[in-house]
Amino acid sequence: MPEHKSCKKRIRSDAKKREQNRYMKKTISTLLKKLKAADGKKEKEKILPAFHSVLDKAVKKGVIHKNKAARQKSRASKFVK
Repeated sequence: MPEHKSCKKRIRSDAKKREQNRYMKKTISTLLKKLKAADGKKEKEKILPAFHSVLDKAVKKGVIHKNKAARQKSRASKFVK
């Protein structure tokens, strides 16, 4: 166990960040599943902007790499078309 104050704080902050990152990744995967399961092009086109938005937020927070987000956006757009 850590003895220094800063080490204890680091453990607490890491746990909080881990939860936020897990939530963001789970949201991305859930939206991707919804996109693939959607019936009809109109439904898919409604979900696509939300998916793009979540990916952009994840990149901004450093949860995923920008190239991964770009790849997922491209594949999702191709899937909708």
